[in-house]
Amino acid sequence: MIPRLALTSGEPAGVGPELCLALAQRELPCELVCLADATLLAARAQQLHLPLTFSSYAAGEPRRSAPHAPGTLRVAHLPLAAASIPGRLDPRNAPYVLALLERAVDGARGGEFDAIVTAPVHKGVINDAGIAFTGHTEYLARRCGGARPVMLLVADELRVALATTHLPLKDVSAALTIESLCETATILARELTRSFGIAAPRLAVCGLNPHAGEGGHLGREELDVIAPAIARLRSAGIDARGPLPADTAFVPQVLRGFDAVLAMYHDQGLPVIKHAGFERTVNVTLGLPLVRTSPDHGTALDLAGTGRADPSSLAAAVQLASRLARQRH
Repeated sequence: MIPRLALTSGEPAGVGPELCLALAQRELPCELVCLADATLLAARAQQLHLPLTFSSYAAGEPRRSAPHAPGTLRVAHLPLAAASIPGRLDPRNAPYVLALLERAVDGARGGEFDAIVTAPVHKGVINDAGIAFTGHTEYLARRCGGARPVMLLVADELRVALATTHLPLKDVSAALTIESLCETATILARELTRSFGIAAPRLAVCGLNPHAGEGGHLGREELDVIAPAIARLRSAGIDARGPLPADTAFVPQVLRGFDAVLAMYHDQGLPVIKHAGFERTVNVTLGLPLVRTSPDHGTALDLAGTGRADPSSLAAAVQLASRLARQRH
């Protein structure tokens, strides 16, 4: 199977468009269709002296029997609302950014695409345009009928899932419930089997507080919420263990006993995995009726238009999306 991937080019003022161009220079194990303003891509390629042969893509095209050819890029054209300058955000283009995502989701749910890879978007400018937006993960879940999403970060064999995503730290404790943890861990275990081919996933569940609460002396979330959730998961046949102190859960000899770590909040898990392999870390959204990956970095406005942005994380996202699509197929 040669999967067909939709690659959204993300925030036009950020590094997304040029990362798509750099990616197109590489050999890839898939058909690649870039969703973007074709004029923007051509102008950015000329600015950065990237030789590429562009071709237009239209819905309904037959699948190809060969993977992506380096030095070429098929583009499904969606027009910008306003001309984009690298590094300068423009709220007028926020609907364009969301239109890319809508096109990708519609194509994936209709069987046109086997997976979606998303270049970075800028949450702030989308909200400045008057559109409530907390992130790709939550947006895609709503577009897929309210499915519960789980954010999983992957760097080689290290996998870290998040019990909560884009929340202020002060709101994390209230967001953690026995039911929410059980649902998140169940989705994680199911997707590790379905998408990653791990027959009996082993989950390390972090505590919330220092030293996993120190027996209740440093907080009761472990006693009142996390441990009961783990007990319920184990009674349902899921190999979940913990609560583990987060400062030891990521020690290599501990990690060897698990297939994934469930962290309680965004900055409990992400710093570790980004330190382990920032240039190859991939964000995977679990729990959706489609495969979606992305690089685990932002729009890097300061690098936009310079040609210095590293496409390695985007390339890893494409590689993993291709693998997951084939596994599901």
